[in-house]
Amino acid sequence: MSCDYVHVTLKLATSLDSRIALADGTSQWITGPQSRRRVHEMRADHDAVLAGIGTVLADDPLLTVRTEPAPSVQPVRIIADSQARTPTDSRLMTSISQGRVVLATDRKADGAQYKAGAELWPCGRLSNGGIDLHRLIAHCADQGLTRLFLEGGGKLAASFMKAGLIDRIYWFRAPFFIGGDGLPSLGPLALGNLSDAALWSLSEREQIGQDSLEVYTRLNPQP
Repeated sequence: MSCDYVHVTLKLATSLDSRIALADGTSQWITGPQSRRRVHEMRADHDAVLAGIGTVLADDPLLTVRTEPAPSVQPVRIIADSQARTPTDSRLMTSISQGRVVLATDRKADGAQYKAGAELWPCGRLSNGGIDLHRLIAHCADQGLTRLFLEGGGKLAASFMKAGLIDRIYWFRAPFFIGGDGLPSLGPLALGNLSDAALWSLSEREQIGQDSLEVYTRLNPQP
């Protein structure tokens, strides 16, 4: 099954000053347990969950939906991993029996990754070292994955933002500051003028425990 359009939602979990981790990379837990439960519900509403290799190497995430009851089919877990560095002993690779794991890469996965059951999507590699996001989206479309949930990290989120591929943002904010030495929620966007920045509309705001959730939709969505 294929589709003509893939809807991309970016999830951010930050401090009030938009930091996702301390300077040393410590990020567990910025938001509270109620927000984390809501994230699992959001994952369940999507066909696929996407994260970058930096997040995998730093946090060893599982990226499954852990709700009660659990979904009958887990979202496909996709890792943007241009050099196929996802460890074979990571929680992702050792939990393939729970749901599909895809490496979007420019390299051939090694025998161990293949034997563990990971799928490979050839997406090419751009000059900045990242994968070709348009090829990734095309693979999602070919697989019938129309709702993509982007969960980190900052470099991958910025790449999607620059490419104009984000339709909606779920932004969780915890009620504290980390400061300028913390890691930013987005990597560089290389804007030449303020007029080049995408415009977003705040469509919802909700208090979740001590955290706040803001939902933004793009004012000039991509065709």
